[in-house]
Amino acid sequence: MSVQDSETLANYKREMLDQSFRDSVSTISKEGNRNYIHPQKPKGKLYNLRSYFSYGYLILFFTLPFLKISGEPVFLMNVLERKFIFFGKIFWPQDFFIFAIGLLTFLVFVILFTVAFGRLWCGWACPQTIFMEMVFRKIEFFIEGDIAQQKKLKAMSWNGEKILKKGGKLIVFFMLSFLIANFFLGYIIGIDEVGKLVEEGIFINFGTFSALVVFTLVFFFIYSWFREQACIIVCPYGRLQGVLLDKNSILVAYDYVRGEPRGKVTEQGNGDCVNCHACVRVCPTGIDIRNGTQLECVNCTACIDACNEIMDHIGKPQGLIRYASEHNIAKKEKTTYTWRLKLYTIVLTALISFLAILLITRADVSARIIKTPGQTYQIKEGDKISNLYNIKLANKTRRLIHVDLKLEEMEGEITMINTIDVPKESYFQTSFFVIFKKEQLHHRKTKIKVGIYENGKRIQTATASFLGPVIQK
Repeated sequence: MSVQDSETLANYKREMLDQSFRDSVSTISKEGNRNYIHPQKPKGKLYNLRSYFSYGYLILFFTLPFLKISGEPVFLMNVLERKFIFFGKIFWPQDFFIFAIGLLTFLVFVILFTVAFGRLWCGWACPQTIFMEMVFRKIEFFIEGDIAQQKKLKAMSWNGEKILKKGGKLIVFFMLSFLIANFFLGYIIGIDEVGKLVEEGIFINFGTFSALVVFTLVFFFIYSWFREQACIIVCPYGRLQGVLLDKNSILVAYDYVRGEPRGKVTEQGNGDCVNCHACVRVCPTGIDIRNGTQLECVNCTACIDACNEIMDHIGKPQGLIRYASEHNIAKKEKTTYTWRLKLYTIVLTALISFLAILLITRADVSARIIKTPGQTYQIKEGDKISNLYNIKLANKTRRLIHVDLKLEEMEGEITMINTIDVPKESYFQTSFFVIFKKEQLHHRKTKIKVGIYENGKRIQTATASFLGPVIQK
């Protein structure tokens, strides 16, 4: 069969698939009520790989707040004090443009990654998926059993067994939510501050305790009831698929060319899909992957493991559901490095390079010099002119810094009002005079450069305007 005939057959089979699923969301019933999903416990090679990855992720999540460099956490997002630490490097509001470039770089990376690999991030690395499927879901399977036991428990009248299992599960879920909230708060204010909350009591740190309670309730609500709807309704990433994905994107896909028409293995003319619904039963968002790419699919690969197990039982090759692109399935073509990927790669490389340059050249001390408002020039003895300036400095390091000021490219004097000793991780402001001889000034305003020196080494240069008398011609 030629490639054109194969593609024609693929298009016919795709059109024969039921598209009514797109009229509604799997977690909401036709009446508009919540359709609570009870997925079957997954198993298989990919599920095991995801489990190992999640174990490493959880170890990192619960140990990272305790890791420190020079007494400061490795990672901190202190929005309240506008202090951000990434891999031990402190960023302040003056570095916001670097932070913005970093976010833009991450956004382009997400776009590039999605164009190439679909929602691989959602299924393997998203915190929501990892905590839901690899922590809370496993606890639910342990307490309530697999899908059959869960449905039986749900239909059961309230008795001792149901109260014990349902109540026990909610207690464990709440305790886990409280633990996660503590560490989440630790990433914002620091794990040491969370420790102080425990030692000093809730009344001394009532604001921090309130935030902890709010985080706990939010996590408990998400993982005990809201669940997969966080991915379907709240998260915008799924909706980006329709814009970013193309026929070369690799994602979890059903091979409809090979699988259709569905039916029993013993019947002639049927495809490899035996319509067992194993892929549907294990799906945590309750979709049928055989209907094609859908908003609800997070690429968790549970359906791949379930289908591969069925294929082994009926003596068919694995891969009826697999990581593949539309062109892989319809045309039997290998994935190519398209012009879109090349363009995104070029943009991403440029952004990463620019971000690296900003990080490497980032000064430990930032300074801003402005002329003191409301002040004009002052005439001094010896036919000298002086201007008063304010200097604002931000010390981004973990040590006290003493700096000196020197004029660059012009001879003159600088008279300090106070010595400039900038405490670690803080701001400092003082005033100083700049003095020139009158004959040095040839214009009403003269641009001057002031060098900021630490231990004789220039760390930054700031510019300002020097105001003098009107030059008589």
